[in-house]
Amino acid sequence: MSDDDKRDAEKGVTSAAPEGPEQTPGQPAVEQSPENLPAAPGQVHQVGTRHGMFGVRGTGDTSGYGGLVSAVTYPAPSQRPYGGWFDEVADALEAATRTAGVEQAVGSVVVHRGEITFHVRREDLLTVARVLRDDEALRFELCSSVSGVHYPDDTGRELHVVMHLLSMTHNRRIRVEATAPDADPHVPSVVPVYPTADWHERETYDMFGIVFDGHPSLTRILMPDDWPGHPQRKDYPLGGIPVEYKGGTVPPPDQRRSYN
Repeated sequence: MSDDDKRDAEKGVTSAAPEGPEQTPGQPAVEQSPENLPAAPGQVHQVGTRHGMFGVRGTGDTSGYGGLVSAVTYPAPSQRPYGGWFDEVADALEAATRTAGVEQAVGSVVVHRGEITFHVRREDLLTVARVLRDDEALRFELCSSVSGVHYPDDTGRELHVVMHLLSMTHNRRIRVEATAPDADPHVPSVVPVYPTADWHERETYDMFGIVFDGHPSLTRILMPDDWPGHPQRKDYPLGGIPVEYKGGTVPPPDQRRSYN
């Protein structure tokens, strides 16, 4: 026992270890962190198949993992009761959207790995955002993130817009998700409700090509204005431009060594 521990013991003070899951020597890491285990059957559904490391097609795979074939899965809708405050938020949102005149605005609810996601029809997204911000039982005052996801095989809903909302009043976090097809990549902008989404939506437009209708200045934020395509879409080619540095040249990825 150290001198500090002896002095604490004499004073009746005990040093408590940080709270956390109990760990047994030799216990596998996946058992120490069960939240990181693969989802049980029935908790996910497949929305496509990924070939290679990045899922690109039509260009050489320079990663060395071109032979990989893996399922692209998505958490399946959950059934009530969701548990904890999730049911309170779901009930309040359902009642508030009905009062706002948008019936069935929330298509499905997913509770996965301790987080809740509300899937909202894109035409009702702005109304739902306003309800989430203003309703006394909800009060999600802050939109901390807007991002995109591209699922090429999720027919009719290939482009997903994902919003993360925080209620500082109730200390709660939720995720709101809306989808759009490749053929009509339009989603209402939530900037009128959450001004912090301004540059988030610009980056999502730049990287995924999702058009946020009503955005005050929807322009590219990372790529040049005349750049063709949207680099984070799964159908974007791996090719690029050659890089020159002090006389040395690095060819674009699709011209480097290809692995079979």
